[in-house]
Amino acid sequence: MRNRLEECRLGRGWTQQELADRAGVSRQTIISLERGRYNPSILLAFRLARIFTVRIEELFLYTEEDDDEGV
Repeated sequence: MRNRLEECRLGRGWTQQELADRAGVSRQTIISLERGRYNPSILLAFRLARIFTVRIEELFLYTEEDDDEGV
């Protein structure tokens, strides 16, 4: 699943650490999310969307191919 996390973070002028602090996670978690190595829990996804005041679908971009990856 792709995401716009880095784009939104940079748009606010925040470092990865600043976003991590706001979200209550480690900087490593933010790095992994931005690189697409990790998909967030639903609670973390909602928290991040709330931080950026966007809908979850605007932050995390789901495609039909994402279904195939879990099979």
